Amino acid sequence: MELLPLGWAVIIALSIVIYVILDGFTLGTAMLLPLLDADERDLSMSVILPTWDGNQTWLVLGGACLYGAFPSAFSILLPMLYLPIFVMVIALLFRGVVFEFRLKDREHVKYWDPIFTLSSILVTFVQGTVLANFVSGFDYTTTPYLSSTGNIFTPFSVFVSFSLMFGYCLLGATRLIYKTEGALQEKMFRISRYFGLIIIASIAIVSLWTPFINPAIYTRWFSNTNWLLLMILPYLSGLAFLVFWYAIRHREERLPFLCSVSLFACAYIGFLICLYPYIVPFKITIWEAAAPTASLYFMMFGTVIMLPILMIYTAYSYSVFKGKVKNVFTY
Repeated sequence: MELLPLGWAVIIALSIVIYVILDGFTLGTAMLLPLLDADERDLSMSVILPTWDGNQTWLVLGGACLYGAFPSAFSILLPMLYLPIFVMVIALLFRGVVFEFRLKDREHVKYWDPIFTLSSILVTFVQGTVLANFVSGFDYTTTPYLSSTGNIFTPFSVFVSFSLMFGYCLLGATRLIYKTEGALQEKMFRISRYFGLIIIASIAIVSLWTPFINPAIYTRWFSNTNWLLLMILPYLSGLAFLVFWYAIRHREERLPFLCSVSLFACAYIGFLICLYPYIVPFKITIWEAAAPTASLYFMMFGTVIMLPILMIYTAYSYSVFKGKVKNVFTY
């Protein structure tokens, strides 16, 4: 059935974007810690502590769906990305360790916080590198391992990685605006202005750079009248930034975070447009990589049950811990 593989691709895309938004402000908060004093770091950690572990579920779900629904794509992409994925998994492991030890080993907080920041930087840098390589495509003329090491670190991938780091910092800062008050909130208002300017500039640069990274993307963007439709995305991004700037100037507490999420959503939609209909960049389409129809139906039965449960759990966990965080480790 033609719609079934597409449905699984949508589920994977949805899982990834939810992970990026939910874990993005966690990673961003970690990268902001060097800018905060000891009390502000404790308060910031209190914001992300109750819900951070549930965020990883969406990343696991996306990977599991890719393995089950598109096994041939998984078998090609994983060898190409062994090194960055290995680094990301190790960094995620260290980040989890820090959460647990930081609560009990208060004498060594000055060591745990830099580890938390460094591991979050590594996770973000790897994610940006993988994203950039999906856009630029892989070299399929050599072995998968050699092609990955040859393509991973390029000027484009490094720029995208740093842009993603600043983007996560923006998510973290605007989330702290919503969840805190007083001196910390005021500091985040000031910081968010700079990150907002950096991100809108980065989005513009990446948008102009991307068509020249891969001929297939250039053709898609500029053939016929496609560019007229694609102009909607920069328009929406600009509108989101203007609303963001208004919200920061008028000290709105929730709106800056929503605008930051909107900027990520526009960038993510642009990425999907560049990649569609391929699941292995510009080589294998969604339908070519799909598992047998019987397997897709079998997995869909469980997913239809579990996906709403996971969404309800996520919404419930964030509703339980809603409101301002005023004291360290208490709500």
